[in-house]
Order: sequence, then C-alpha cells, then structure tokens
Amino acid sequence: MKKLIVSTALAATLALPASAETNFIANSFYDAAVPMSQQGYIQWAELVKELSGGDLVPEVYTGTVLLAPRASLQGVQDNVVQVAHHAAIYTPSDLPVANAVQELGFNFSDPLPTIFAVTEFSMTNPTQLQEWKDKSVVYLGAYTTPPYILMCASPVRTLEELKGKRIRTAGSSVSVWVEEAGGIPVNVPSSEMYTGLERGTLDCATNAASDLVDRSLMEVAEHTTLLSTGMYWSGPQWGFNPGFWAGLTPEQRGVLMEASARSMARMIIAYTANAEAGLKASQEAGGNVYEPGEDLLASVTAFRQKAIESVYATAQEQYGLSNGQEVIDDFLGKMEKWQGLLADVAPDDEDALTELAMQEIYSKIDPATYGVD
Repeated sequence: MKKLIVSTALAATLALPASAETNFIANSFYDAAVPMSQQGYIQWAELVKELSGGDLVPEVYTGTVLLAPRASLQGVQDNVVQVAHHAAIYTPSDLPVANAVQELGFNFSDPLPTIFAVTEFSMTNPTQLQEWKDKSVVYLGAYTTPPYILMCASPVRTLEELKGKRIRTAGSSVSVWVEEAGGIPVNVPSSEMYTGLERGTLDCATNAASDLVDRSLMEVAEHTTLLSTGMYWSGPQWGFNPGFWAGLTPEQRGVLMEASARSMARMIIAYTANAEAGLKASQEAGGNVYEPGEDLLASVTAFRQKAIESVYATAQEQYGLSNGQEVIDDFLGKMEKWQGLLADVAPDDEDALTELAMQEIYSKIDPATYGVD
C-alpha cells in the first residue's frame, strides 16, 4: 500500500506545471494547539504543499479570527474560505443527516475506528452525499474527538453532585442525558468553556481531557471525572467550496484526498496522547481526577441503551429522515467494519493507518468525478 501512496503523490507532482501555484484559504475555528487545527490544518497545509510539489498552497487561519464556529458552513458556501472545518452540531437544521448519525455519539468511546468509519460513511452513503451537495460543500474527511469527560469547578462524582449543575454540552444526545440526570445543559462553543467556568456561568464542561492543557481548563476546572459522555464527529474536517473543488484538476483532488488520509491518522494519534497528557498535567498541578460513582455510571449506561433503541425514531421524527433506519444501519455497519479492520493495527502507527484509509476509502473514490456536478 505504501507504493500506492508514493505513486499517487509522484504522479500528481509530475502532472502539474512547474510554475503553477493554487493559493486558497483554509479555516479551523479551533485554537492552534487543538489537533483539528494543529495536525488537521497547520501540518495538513505543509503536507498538501509537499505532496503537490508546491502547487497547492493553503493559507491557514485558526481560532475565530476569520469565522465563528457557527459561521463555518456559510463561509464555505459563500467562498469566503475555500475549505473549513465545520461542526454540524452547531447547524442542526442545515445538516439533519449528519446530526441524526451524531445521535449515536454517546454510545462510542474509541476514536480510532470512528474517524475512518465516519469518513467512509460520509463519502459513500447516498443520503449523506446528497445532503453535502444540497448544502454546497464537498466532504473530504472526518474528525473525531476522544471521549468527552466532565471537567468541573467542584466535584461531580454522583448524581446528587451533578444535580443543578450547569454543564456545557455540544448539543446532541448528551444534552438530553444531562437534563434527565438532573443537570442543566448549556450549548455553547468550546471556545467559551474557559470564560464560562471562570465567571461561574458554567459549573462543568464536557470535552476531551486534552483541553485541560490545550485550553488551560485545569486553571478553572480542578475536578475531572472520567465519565465518557461520548464523542463528536458530525460535519466535515475538510469541507470544500464546490466551485473551488470543481476548478481543481483530478490530480490536485487526489493530493488532497491523500493529505486527508494521513492527517486523520495524525489527528487521532495526537488527540489520544494529548488527552493522556492533559490528565497527568492536571494532577501534577494539584487537580483531582475521579472515577464516576456507581449511580452516575449506571445513569449513562442506561441512557446508552435507550439511545440505541430510539435512534431510528429520532432520525425520522426529529431529523425528518424518511429512510432513517437505512442510514443508521449503514453507519453502524461501517463502525463494525472498521473495528474489525483495526483490531490488529497499532493505534499509533501513522503509516499503517494512512495506508488502510487509502486502501479502504480513497482508492475507491474517483477524484475526477467525486464532488463534481
């Protein structure tokens, strides 16, 4: 498989005029330290330039200087940026298919198979592909967070301690669980977690443990509970403006596909390491890390079962999918497939993960026709 990757990059380089240079703007609303920005955009841009022999030159913006989180999709549609990360949970009415699948986020805790399963589903499922087309975005790869846990200003280890707490969630099913468990879900962007905890408008934040360091949350959240409240993956890590995408050559599109495959591997490896480092740093700074109490864990376990049993009805009734069961079953099938494919692959083997993504996803997609009307 390595030969395939090398030959793809070489062919793209040789096919492009030596003097050609395609400049474009790329945006991720996360801070530069977060893997979706660091590995997913900053390092990705260098990789794109390398694989294209200097032909493709992304100008990367991170943070909210250029686009706010909820404005990312509109920014791509209006060609303010040519590619951007967009979290579909911020625009549920615009992307009901992506959000219907995200309802299962509470039920999974391993980001490695998830990132590739989400990518394959999102680039092959007819209903999801039609949604991308309808919303004027070309999807080229996924992001996945590690399991979200509770990072709080005071201890939250039991249902009694959770009661009445204002907990930052990112929408989706976790908000329903928080409310049912007695808490108060607050749907604000991750960029507002620190100030919310600092000012007391939030008691807890659910996010990846890496944010204890990456967003300095350990300064305002000294109590962390290792309760997995699911992961987030809805929306594209790289969503391209369709006009810009159509103007690229098939060789250029192939380079961007290869860059996606490797960058996803890098993101997951970095995110996992950062989450472990975040917990360690918090403890070394005097923070507390708890296992959840039995009643809190039982509440999550019961809700996961409920979510699986109701996801088909949710897809149809809440998100309006007439073929909700078909869509959900396709996604679950992809998850099962990737769990099997990765069973014997080292989770930190960047080359092996890249090769598998190329083999199982991108080599089966024609860059001459994908995303082009």
